Amino acid sequence: MVDFYIGLFLASLIIALFTTRLYGLLLWYAINSFMLGILALTIGESIDDRAMIITGIITIMIKAFGIPYTLKNLSQKFKFVRSITPKIQVQYAIMLVPAILVFTFYLSEPIVMMIHTNANYVAISISSLFLSLLLMMEHRNVAPKIIGFLSMENSLFLLGITATNGMPMLVELGIFFDLLIAIVVINLLFNKEELKI
Repeated sequence: MVDFYIGLFLASLIIALFTTRLYGLLLWYAINSFMLGILALTIGESIDDRAMIITGIITIMIKAFGIPYTLKNLSQKFKFVRSITPKIQVQYAIMLVPAILVFTFYLSEPIVMMIHTNANYVAISISSLFLSLLLMMEHRNVAPKIIGFLSMENSLFLLGITATNGMPMLVELGIFFDLLIAIVVINLLFNKEELKI
């Protein structure tokens, strides 16, 4: 079941790369975050880690519902352009995605030897990190860059829960603190964008 959820996590991120509408991008980010929360719940239940189960619930509430809803309201408030055409042409992006996936499978081999975990989980987490970075780079608008940054946070969180079979609660709280800082930065960026308009 974990493999299925990780597959959906990666698929939602890949589809987000080719999305040309802002609300569509928010939807795919919400699905990506929802899969992450379900993964945390599933792994937490299998290893009987109450902290991870709580983290999974908070992830679903904040990342899958709270952040997309807030970003949608902010985009309506500041009248952002809903069409977000990527700078990278589709044919090049189609070649880049498999190249990133293959590269990260080779990159993850030495890491897997050190931490003795499933190679696919580590490879998918690292490839998600690179795909999120690509999402940030291929757009000029501020909203997709924010979604790319938040997707990078999801990828790091996925690496933590799959590679280590649970993270200390302190690390998880640190990630949520980073998210709060990200929300403050998002608000500043939206206000800056409004001044330009």
